[in-house]
Amino acid sequence: MTSKPTQKPANPSFSSGPCAKRPGWSLAALENAFLGRSHRAAEGKARLNDIIERHRALLNIPADYRVAIVPASDTGALEMAMWSMLGQRPVDVFAWEVFGNEWLTDITKQLKIDSRTFTAPFGELPDLTQAHPEHDIVFPWNGTTSGVRVPDANWIAADRKGLTFCDATSAVFAYDMPWDKLDIITWSWQKVLGGEAAHGMLVLSPRAVERLLTYKPERPLPKIFRMTSGGKLIEGLFQGETLNTPSMLAVEDCLDALKWVESLGGVGALQRRITANFDTLSGWVGKTEWLDFLCDVSASRSKTSVCLKIVDPWFTAKSEEDRQAFIKTMEKKLGKEEAAYDVAAHKLAPAGLRIWCGATVEQSDIAALLPWLEWAYAETKAA
Repeated sequence: MTSKPTQKPANPSFSSGPCAKRPGWSLAALENAFLGRSHRAAEGKARLNDIIERHRALLNIPADYRVAIVPASDTGALEMAMWSMLGQRPVDVFAWEVFGNEWLTDITKQLKIDSRTFTAPFGELPDLTQAHPEHDIVFPWNGTTSGVRVPDANWIAADRKGLTFCDATSAVFAYDMPWDKLDIITWSWQKVLGGEAAHGMLVLSPRAVERLLTYKPERPLPKIFRMTSGGKLIEGLFQGETLNTPSMLAVEDCLDALKWVESLGGVGALQRRITANFDTLSGWVGKTEWLDFLCDVSASRSKTSVCLKIVDPWFTAKSEEDRQAFIKTMEKKLGKEEAAYDVAAHKLAPAGLRIWCGATVEQSDIAALLPWLEWAYAETKAA
């Protein structure tokens, strides 16, 4: 029997969304939040615009790309873009995890757009080389529920005619984004920044803006999806004038996270923290016999939402229902010990573990977690 570890992670939060807050965070970070006032007042608008401009500077977003804060997290941002802009030309949809499959469903069953679909099982990538330069492309950069990411953007044509719609949540701030290959980019504050949920970021290239101004889909658009009025772009949206009322507590929290990134020296510092976390976990996986990465191709493994499969023959011989129950029991044991929270794979993914290794997680906490995973597996297996 594996003995119970004595050292616990200082912060046992390993959820892949909402993710751990930055090191040292407390409610005191929100003391100066702009509360009880309209977000359209000068100071409220200034704070929202500050989020936009800090993102632009930290991420090196091109000056001619538009940046907006929109409702409903990354999901709202991508839905807003798809419903507003898809339909002018055929669409190539690449899906290999839960949310990519959601976008596929929207495109094929809700929007009913002429499309080609390229899918792969959890842990794998579809054939990205099938992307047609005349078509629009919809894909996630980093599959949060499968631990699989695109290794690069070389498969996207530089002289493409279509637009690329990239769900970049769990990717922005973690990897260098090739803006020249991306036209619509979305993410949320709750992933690598460790911010609060419910708000999304939407970035549009000049080509995406042109599509908005020249293509009018026949389908109706709800108010929170409309980015144009009278044939013109709603400029205020890209200056902090949100389409609906944002949480100013969440705004203050996002500003705090962005200032933390700045204090570290920028995105490069976040990426080094992520790599250190991933390498610590990866080294342990390499010498642990009972589990492995869900993704077999190292260049395609996510460094943020790391998904692991149990390969012990005793475990793989079980039914999927029993495997899921086993993982839930493991997770409960870890939570009861206050050693780790939220480490089970997504409910729609194959039974396994998912460990967030994003920048707000300390390397020392990843290291402290590993003996607890060993203990929880042994305890659950022996029960």
